[in-house]
Amino acid sequence: MEYQKELQFTEKILHNFRLNMRYITEESTKNSSATRNMGLQNILNYNFDNDTLFDLVKKQCHPNTFYRIKTPLLSNFFLFRLPDTEEPTYAYIGPYTLTPIAQQDIYNLAEQYHVAPGHLSQLEQYFMDLPLLSDENTLLNLLYTLGEYLWGDADHFTVREDFEMPAYIPETILPIPDVESPEEALLTIQILEQRYEIEQKLIQAVTNGQLHKAELYLSQMSSQQYERRSDNPLRDYKNYAIIMNTLLRKAVEAAAVHPTHIHAISSQYARKIELITSQAAFLSLVKEMVRKYCLLVKNHSLKGYSMLVRKVITNIIYDLTADLSLKVQAKELNVNPSYLSTLFKKETGQTLTEFVNRKRIEHAILLLNSTDMQIQVVAQYCGIPDVNYFTKTFKKIVGKTPKEYREMISKH
Repeated sequence: MEYQKELQFTEKILHNFRLNMRYITEESTKNSSATRNMGLQNILNYNFDNDTLFDLVKKQCHPNTFYRIKTPLLSNFFLFRLPDTEEPTYAYIGPYTLTPIAQQDIYNLAEQYHVAPGHLSQLEQYFMDLPLLSDENTLLNLLYTLGEYLWGDADHFTVREDFEMPAYIPETILPIPDVESPEEALLTIQILEQRYEIEQKLIQAVTNGQLHKAELYLSQMSSQQYERRSDNPLRDYKNYAIIMNTLLRKAVEAAAVHPTHIHAISSQYARKIELITSQAAFLSLVKEMVRKYCLLVKNHSLKGYSMLVRKVITNIIYDLTADLSLKVQAKELNVNPSYLSTLFKKETGQTLTEFVNRKRIEHAILLLNSTDMQIQVVAQYCGIPDVNYFTKTFKKIVGKTPKEYREMISKH
């Protein structure tokens, strides 16, 4: 296939959304596992006939067409036929849902298909793990791009919604024992393990300050259904946000960020969490939390520094207006000034004076951006009362004087 690379690229993007693209041929349908994920036949009370499925797909799925399919089983798929294959080959993407699935919907489905009580937890786990797309347009844009590779420009393919899916309700009810088979129990365990694996990857990314990775794993977590633990969905969202705040706090602790920074950001989000009013607000706040905790690691992680250098940096950050000279720092830590100077330069790549000045100017930039303080006041708040020395140091690091910098930002 000339478009093999494009298919693989599409599969990789879909994987990041926790979506799979699978393929159906007449040969593959002889293997019952090939289409098992099309639905819940291993949980619900009906038999899924693979030959019937392939005949249904072959009859309805026309070339150059993406079919958007909504199944009776609370899930959605996209289906299309691949061009220029030796035998008819069809690809399907899914399952996924566009709206959170309520607990009552699961109960109704369980009753409709006569699910035994012993299987209900597995049914709930299935829907909790079903990818939730908040915006289907992202998936559509990806498919439009793939369609251009498969069939040419948009005039050569279409999207339709007239694919008829059978209801799969059996005429004869087959009794299901009220127990989980070892295979079913293993499936439930695997789903839970996958969820916690993504969570651990997210935490590790935050610990490393890797924002792009953290956002990727967060998008995979956000596409999952959240377990309902109370009768109040809003309280559930707040509780999940509290858990996330705690996990993120632990993540930055592992990055050796000083507790003063951790306490400040953690307390800030503890207050914001109680102001959540909707699922959208919950998702937005969690995304903001992940971003801010990653930035906290990038800006304040002391991982890799010796305990002595960590104490010096902590003293600097804690009070920029204090006497941060080498002599004073060495005395407070009861070490030789020459030894401290050599160690600090070796670990940070800067002399103590260079490091202190850079931190003071970073704070000055913050004050110039966020306040109307006079420049001499900014200098004092940064621990450089001599405004001439402050101006000289600022220009050396920033490339502009404080006045020139403030004029520049006022124009934007």
